[in-house]
Amino acid sequence: MRLVSFLADGRPMAGALIDGVVAPLAEGTGAMRGLLEMPPSHLAERAERAAAIPLRQVRLQPPVPCPGKIICIGLNYARHAAEGGNPIPDYPALFLRAASSLIGPDEPMLRPRVSERLDWEAELAVVIGRRARHVREEEALAHVAGYACFNDGSVRDYQRRSSQWGAGKNFDATGAFGPWIVTADALPPGAAGLSIRALLNGEVMQDGDTSDMIFPVARLVSLLSEVMTLEPGDVIATGTPAGVGYARTPPRFLAPGDVIEVEIEGIGRLRNPIAAEP
Repeated sequence: MRLVSFLADGRPMAGALIDGVVAPLAEGTGAMRGLLEMPPSHLAERAERAAAIPLRQVRLQPPVPCPGKIICIGLNYARHAAEGGNPIPDYPALFLRAASSLIGPDEPMLRPRVSERLDWEAELAVVIGRRARHVREEEALAHVAGYACFNDGSVRDYQRRSSQWGAGKNFDATGAFGPWIVTADALPPGAAGLSIRALLNGEVMQDGDTSDMIFPVARLVSLLSEVMTLEPGDVIATGTPAGVGYARTPPRFLAPGDVIEVEIEGIGRLRNPIAAEP
């Protein structure tokens, strides 16, 4: 099942996308969190009774519009670590994104005024559905509601201004998320073995597979739950495969007029144009 957050007549809502129509299931900016805690069978029953809205009549938002936490994992694909000259980590590189950096499908990703080094990072996003604290790895996937596409847009010069990556990862409108959440029951356990690609103006830039993660989804959820309580609606961006712009010869960055797409097998495609910050 595909779950979406959207605006209908200016009202924030959440629901299910089925055969090109949206079944509204809850209303309000936090509506998606409640849906994530429900089993897919219950969601399907509610969707059958809902009054459907054509997809063209709604505006899709980030699937979780205001996550409590957006936890990002760096250097989680071996080939990506190698292309940047980094060693394989023995513990995940963690950093946080602010909700103010998020945009939804087809919204412009903004190249900031202060930099021309906006880079792409195609990522699998994990969306938590059940509270998790000190969860064992073999039980971790039971706390995952579903998966989505994520583009961890990175302003590379600001990312490297200190040993912490936060500045380069939190510019407004640089974190694309969506277009929907695919519930975990519709994908292989841990979303393993799925192709993941980034396409710039139709040209394939990244072409990887989620099985190449150094720390798979279950391991990440378990490790993160040692540090913090994961709540429904929290998002984990699980890292990117090789092929990012800064590691190319010569380096290549996003410019106004470009279109960047993240495509994950079984989930879909997240499309965003690039625009200059006003």
